[in-house]
Amino acid sequence: MANTKSALKRAEIAERNRLRNKAYKSAVKTLMKKYINAVAVYTANPTPELKQEAQARLSEAYAKIDKATKRGVLHPNNGARKKSRLAHRLKPLTQTAE
Repeated sequence: MANTKSALKRAEIAERNRLRNKAYKSAVKTLMKKYINAVAVYTANPTPELKQEAQARLSEAYAKIDKATKRGVLHPNNGARKKSRLAHRLKPLTQTAE
């Protein structure tokens, strides 16, 4: 347990930051899963509406990853890697459909 007033304050701030970071990371994971599910549905039945849905989910996931990176929750390379992996799921499907 912290003994000094400054150490107590730092412990409180660290806990607050930990909870905020946890919320961002959880939201990123949730949006990534929603996007992956949308791509799976589009793969099973490729229609323009499902493609739009997948692209909308991709946009949401990108926005949350970018915001987490900007806030310092994710390292920039980690955010870039996540975005790249998401893009690689949809790219082959859209190129074969065209």
